[in-house]
Amino acid sequence: MPVPPALDLSAGSVALTRSLCDLPSVSGDEAVLADAIETVLLRHPHLDVTRDGDAIVARTMLGRAQRVIIAGHIDTVPINDNLPTRVEDVEGDEYLWGRGTVDMKAGVAVALVLAAELDDPPVDVTWIFYDNEEVDAELNGLGRLARNHPDLLAGDFAILGEPSNGGVEGGCNGTMRLELRTSGLRAHSARSWVGENAIHKLGDALTRLAAYEPRTVEVDGLAYREGLNAVTVSGGVAGNVVPDAATLVLNYRFAPDQSAAEAADRVRALFSDYDVVVVDQAEGARPGLDAPLAQAFVAAVGAEAKPKYGWTDVARFSALGIPAVNFGPGDPLKAHADDERVLVSQITDVERALRAWLTTS
Repeated sequence: MPVPPALDLSAGSVALTRSLCDLPSVSGDEAVLADAIETVLLRHPHLDVTRDGDAIVARTMLGRAQRVIIAGHIDTVPINDNLPTRVEDVEGDEYLWGRGTVDMKAGVAVALVLAAELDDPPVDVTWIFYDNEEVDAELNGLGRLARNHPDLLAGDFAILGEPSNGGVEGGCNGTMRLELRTSGLRAHSARSWVGENAIHKLGDALTRLAAYEPRTVEVDGLAYREGLNAVTVSGGVAGNVVPDAATLVLNYRFAPDQSAAEAADRVRALFSDYDVVVVDQAEGARPGLDAPLAQAFVAAVGAEAKPKYGWTDVARFSALGIPAVNFGPGDPLKAHADDERVLVSQITDVERALRAWLTTS
């Protein structure tokens, strides 16, 4: 078997971020990186290491009264001429540029450094590095761990190293894709009056969407902003045929004050005269900031908690009854961008804050 590339955890989180990013691991192709992570963690006797597919779980087993989970995904979206990494100066600030620097190998690097270093924390820690986060939910490595090894996800509080600009983002919006379908009657376009145009029937739906004002909902003190948008329109069979079917795909980002079923009912009520079908959904997560460990963490980090507008795997922890927050380096607006880049100072600041909390909590 080929020897996995060596990771030097002693080099620090910035250098390690570069090493992780320069090992391409687009979703479905994480094995080499997973091998490297497993190999380096097995060298540390204070960690009990388990592998499931390309997900690696490393736990301290010190018998502490509380357990904290710190997790991050190791896959990225496809590369687009943005590797290998490089360091660049932007208006006096130093950035690490390249695919994965924001989403989310800087957060993974911080976790790996601390997993190796902290052999006697006041709480037990479960470190999770998992695959296939950027693709369909059924492939998600964290979800697979929950199915195959639910005991490994037991904990009192979870931190997901998703990019949050070094601040704390509680919970997350839910997400849903729905298809709004219309039907008509085919006819030759030269005699369109004998047909019924399914695409034209979407016009009123698009007008309603343009006029729709998304909610901003306060949940446990955080204001979650929703979004309901058309993302795809399809229909038609030929350039001279009146179409008999058309589909408008909607994406609904809904606040965690409602379940996915309630969110679907809200959309159906808006388009009650259309055939609306849910094709994909993921529940949101309430902030969970009332948990004592969460409050202690926010206080230690010294940042005001904000809502997470995008969906993240904190929702999986929330579904298990584990309060969870997002906390990691990187601007979420640069996630998946061709000019993806992270402030070097954010990587070190997040590492410093997480270390301080884990050694005093």
